[in-house]
Amino acid sequence: MTLLAASAHPASDSASAHGHALFDTAIGTCGIAWGPGGIVAVQLPEVDAAATQVRLLRGLLVPCANFADPPPTVRNAIDGVQALLTGHSLDLREVPLDMSRISPFHQQVYALARAIAPGTTRTYGELAEQLGGKGLSRAVGQALGLNPFAPVVPCHRVLAAGGKAGGFSAGGGAATKLRMLEIEGAVMGGTLPLFG
Repeated sequence: MTLLAASAHPASDSASAHGHALFDTAIGTCGIAWGPGGIVAVQLPEVDAAATQVRLLRGLLVPCANFADPPPTVRNAIDGVQALLTGHSLDLREVPLDMSRISPFHQQVYALARAIAPGTTRTYGELAEQLGGKGLSRAVGQALGLNPFAPVVPCHRVLAAGGKAGGFSAGGGAATKLRMLEIEGAVMGGTLPLFG
């Protein structure tokens, strides 16, 4: 596991329940923040490590602002994200997420997204149907656009109707979404690779 900067500012034992770290992946520098209730945020790469850190910490509680050596559960999450982004077929459902600041509707959307297997996709409309009707498609898209846990909550596996990419709020936008799907070997309709 390659951690960036975490060892330069170790946390005291009393603060080890809170913190954040940056780490290398196949698609760039990602970030992760945690608290006593689990992972509070995961950030996909931005233009550089500093931008990734800024976006990771935006809106989080102050204790997470300290670089820290990740505890074992967070190390396991980092290992899982790194493996996923190199093409290992992982769903990361075992990663503990702290959703205490997440609305009940967004929690439902994230639970449905976490159930999507690597290499497969669903549409915003399909998730909306599971939540009560296609009229919720826009709300599903908004929830996924605010997803603070990507790729642990794999919003990249949710597409717009007709197999179109739809939006993606991480750095690089839809191109990053499509790259992540390509790494996973995503298929459309279960028969052909998404990218030829």
